[in-house]
Amino acid sequence: MSAHTVDEILAASAAWVWFPRDSENVREHLLLVRDPERFGGGVRGSQVESSLSPAEVVDHALERTRAWGAQRFTFWTSSADRPDLEEELRRRGAEHIDTVAVFARPLDGATVDVPADVTVEVVRTLEQVRAVDTVNVPVWQQRPLDAEGLQAEFAEVTAALEAREGFRVLARIGDRAVSTGGCTIDDGFVRLWGASTLATDRGRGAYRAVLAERLRRSATWGAKTALVKGRISTSAPILARAGFTHYGDERAYRLNPAA
Repeated sequence: MSAHTVDEILAASAAWVWFPRDSENVREHLLLVRDPERFGGGVRGSQVESSLSPAEVVDHALERTRAWGAQRFTFWTSSADRPDLEEELRRRGAEHIDTVAVFARPLDGATVDVPADVTVEVVRTLEQVRAVDTVNVPVWQQRPLDAEGLQAEFAEVTAALEAREGFRVLARIGDRAVSTGGCTIDDGFVRLWGASTLATDRGRGAYRAVLAERLRRSATWGAKTALVKGRISTSAPILARAGFTHYGDERAYRLNPAA
């Protein structure tokens, strides 16, 4: 497979959505995903494809959010949305809460400088899954996995690894787990997701170590292009220095469904 075109990169970015375990989703006018309580239980909207007006699409999304009993609605913009909802959300007083930059780069020749005191490992054991959770809980402000959740997460990680569809990486400084990130391989892309580093250990190269291992291993599994959405305030500058090209931004707006 040759390198992906700009249009293919943009299409892959627009199609990318996260469905957490135990979430619900419905696709009518836009995609709505209700997150499980562990992630706050809110509703995320994206991927608008509708003949309705922007106001009607937002009304539809809020009605479904209320029907689910959720207290929070978040919408992620995309240049592929038809119609675009951003102006309507702003008109209603939605709060702009986050921006991510869409980055991609060919895997051929990808190199990332990694400090010698950071070690990195592919997650293969239940104990490693537990270590990943100790990083994710404070960074993403989510609930810790219980025993059942740890087993379910371990099963997902193992199945993806065995199928060569993706994997998760854990970085340590000394014996402390400090950073993690996952990836999924699909249609020649490796989608890099879920990267997190403990606040006390940022700036020490752990994110770069996690990035480098995902790029290296996914290339050996046949991926040609790395695709990632990096937060403007944290990972975006690192990705730019690692040779990723910026293909645009996606913004998150939050609206109270009861308003």
